[in-house]
Amino acid sequence: MGIVVLVDVVAGPSIGFLPMMALGPAFAGLIGNVRRSVVIGALALGLSLMLSIFNSQVDDRRGYTTLISVAGVAVAGVAATSMRKRREAELASVRSIAETAQRVLLRPVPRNAGQLRAAVSYTSAMAEARIGGDLYEMVTAPTGVRLIVGDVQGKGLEAVETAAVVVGAFREAAYDEGDLMAVGQRLERALARHLLGEKFVTAVLAEVRERDGATLLNFGHPAPLLIRPDGSVHYAEPPDRALPLGLDLEDGPAPQPHRVPFVPGDQLLFYTDGVSEARDPANRFYPLEERGDLFKDPDPDAALAGVRLDLAEHIGTPPHDDAAMLLLRYRDE
Repeated sequence: MGIVVLVDVVAGPSIGFLPMMALGPAFAGLIGNVRRSVVIGALALGLSLMLSIFNSQVDDRRGYTTLISVAGVAVAGVAATSMRKRREAELASVRSIAETAQRVLLRPVPRNAGQLRAAVSYTSAMAEARIGGDLYEMVTAPTGVRLIVGDVQGKGLEAVETAAVVVGAFREAAYDEGDLMAVGQRLERALARHLLGEKFVTAVLAEVRERDGATLLNFGHPAPLLIRPDGSVHYAEPPDRALPLGLDLEDGPAPQPHRVPFVPGDQLLFYTDGVSEARDPANRFYPLEERGDLFKDPDPDAALAGVRLDLAEHIGTPPHDDAAMLLLRYRDE
């Protein structure tokens, strides 16, 4: 608005710069509160009136048109600011509800369980969202530490609802059932009551007993990554490929528990396909098995933060899929 005044005074009314005074109230609606928009609108209208008098245009049709235009834009700017502030308040309320839902669905996992330490990372592909279709949970059961990492087919609120069913059923079954197969069967029954059509959930269940290795039960999920103290890595692949949760196990091979050596100094990384299938602009998959050095940080949370940052650099764009990671570290002290 200052530039408009300066140009109009120096160059005169012949340039016809005065109607651009409406840009001030127009841009004022983008930031600030209603009071600020009112002040800027009144200032723009006052400056326009003064310049119209200075240019002897106050009785001219051109002068009236300019004043009416500036006043109209000022009123529209105030109304737009009021609507924006109301929507910002609504969005803040929705975010608060989403964060509460996240604490219920994906609550923080125990950081320590005997000699085990855990860290988690979750990135949602949905804009402004905290949760999505990926899930994780870890409980300390009578038989040892049990955990699940999974991925619901699809996205959006329907995927979140399915994830809530799986996590809720796992929390109950992990305490009650004697082995992982029984836990998996409980999850199947829970999903049979919930899922419709050809929906499914890939998941890997794990049970870790100190000094007794780790037992894995894989329902069509990417195999966890085992990191040795010397930095060597390999995937803990199941003996046979099995169907995901939610599909009729009679139509395909049922998963079988398999043991994985897990001793002090080892680490197990559980993740979803948002990590393993992330692609760079050249369409190359993220080379997770080549990132063993990132797990040498003594703090597991810092190690996962390094992987998350490296993954974001590999993608180079906003993520197209949810990405969850759970790092389980067997301390050697």
